[in-house]
Amino acid sequence: MSEPMTAEEITRYVVARAIWAPSVHNTQPWRFTADGGPHLSLYADASRRLTAADPDGREMMISCGAALFSVRLALRSLGYIPETSVLPDPGQPALVARVSWRERAAADEFEQRLSGHLLTRRTHRGAFDPEPLPPGALAALRTGAAREGAALRIVADDGHRAALAAAVQGAEHQLRCDGERVRELARWTPAPGSACRDGVPATSYPARPEHTEPDFPGRDFGRGHGWGLPPLSVAMPHRAAGVAGLLTTDSDDPVDWVHAGQALQRILLTASACGAAVALHSQPLELPWLREFIRAQLSDGAHPHLVLRIGLVTQVAISVRRDPGDALYPAGP
Repeated sequence: MSEPMTAEEITRYVVARAIWAPSVHNTQPWRFTADGGPHLSLYADASRRLTAADPDGREMMISCGAALFSVRLALRSLGYIPETSVLPDPGQPALVARVSWRERAAADEFEQRLSGHLLTRRTHRGAFDPEPLPPGALAALRTGAAREGAALRIVADDGHRAALAAAVQGAEHQLRCDGERVRELARWTPAPGSACRDGVPATSYPARPEHTEPDFPGRDFGRGHGWGLPPLSVAMPHRAAGVAGLLTTDSDDPVDWVHAGQALQRILLTASACGAAVALHSQPLELPWLREFIRAQLSDGAHPHLVLRIGLVTQVAISVRRDPGDALYPAGP
């Protein structure tokens, strides 16, 4: 019978999984501190915030929320019950959460399934196959978002779906004309073969845009260099956009942003467990006037954080992450 893991070993295990959470432009804007006991602190790393695209830190906090959900799930996979306090200290706005584990309870089958995708889930950047999602998948995704204090609103109406696609199109066009944002994006899109362990590698996005109907354009990560993955097929017809949705919260404070991030990671892992993939669009939510339009016209007054598209696809994307040790620090005095 093996010896039980020490608190230090548990911390390393958890952080090694949490760093694979999604983050805007794969900035990985988090750091963890631990003192060898059964607790862990998660901080937002403001040095990795997108100053042009994310001036208020909303996307940074969503990214940290996704990492927080991964911490909780990794602890559950070990049979621990995480005790979580979100934004526990008003005097430390960068302290996203404190998590401790003292009590034990075996993980259920669904928690084990989700935890099995912590290291393998990848964000999709492109179109989907035309096949429908498995029965019950959307209901599971909506239920999961609600459990984390957010909502996944499916945009099924053709007119609203077209309006949402147009918002993504308009935002992408405007952002490509913004020199400061283009330079910022360039800093987080290393060239093929780079040794960088953060940013969006050329192995994680298509070299040529995959158009859908209606069209939800992705970021121009290659910026005309021809970087990216070749198409799976020589023919490039309009493929499926997938099921479109909005991730929203009722309020729009930092704690809501963290909840949105936890809901996002639960959605992504649940989709992966269902055999589906998710594409994310943040472009229109980075422009205040477009975000307000989406809030007022497409999300019943709730505050939108991300546009999601969900569908089935053969994934070949390869992402990168920093070494866990680069994100884990000893707790200060």
